Amino acid sequence: MTRVLIVDDQALVRAGFRAILEAQPDLEVVGEAQDGVEAVERGRALDPDVVLMDIRMPRLDGIEATRRLCADDGWPGRIIALTTYDADENVWDALHAGASAFVLKTATAEELADAVRTVAAGQELLAPEVTHRLVREFLSHPRPGDRPRSLKGLTEREAEVLRLVAAGRSNADIAAEMFLAESTVKSHINRVFAKLGVRDRVQAVVLAYESGFVAPGRRPSGTSEAP
Repeated sequence: MTRVLIVDDQALVRAGFRAILEAQPDLEVVGEAQDGVEAVERGRALDPDVVLMDIRMPRLDGIEATRRLCADDGWPGRIIALTTYDADENVWDALHAGASAFVLKTATAEELADAVRTVAAGQELLAPEVTHRLVREFLSHPRPGDRPRSLKGLTEREAEVLRLVAAGRSNADIAAEMFLAESTVKSHINRVFAKLGVRDRVQAVVLAYESGFVAPGRRPSGTSEAP
């Protein structure tokens, strides 16, 4: 069973999400929270596998609650940011704070359940068009300055893997493009995560775009120089 904590300041929204998730045989709602303060407290106390985190809430917003939970090295959960708008600037902030995905509140019951399963399985939702729009809009102007030292420590092959991950490629796609076994690709990705000090694909992509290592709209190429 995948254990889920629902965080939203509207009781009707929480009730709706609970009904959807509890109708699934493999999903269990272990608790609810109505603001970010309760989200942090119950997220730590209940140890859910996935937290559905509303972004806009009183007392403490979902972005700061996400940051506090993800900053705890002993906390094993994953966070899905909830938003009403696919172009909500705060979604980018939530991903930067540590969320592994985001879901629109207008998502269907099937989409919501699938998102929870995907994130609980250790994967990230990078493929939807709304995510690509966020990347183009909010990461198009990387911060000035040198690339982080951790990026400079990547090997040429690890750098190419990171570029393909940032382009939204799956492990199977990367394996086919680089003529590698999927298990080898997975090993490269895990080493990239370790060197960058990130939790998952989303955090690696955030760092790659924000640092200017990858630019929106630029097609990854095997001829690119390693950092």
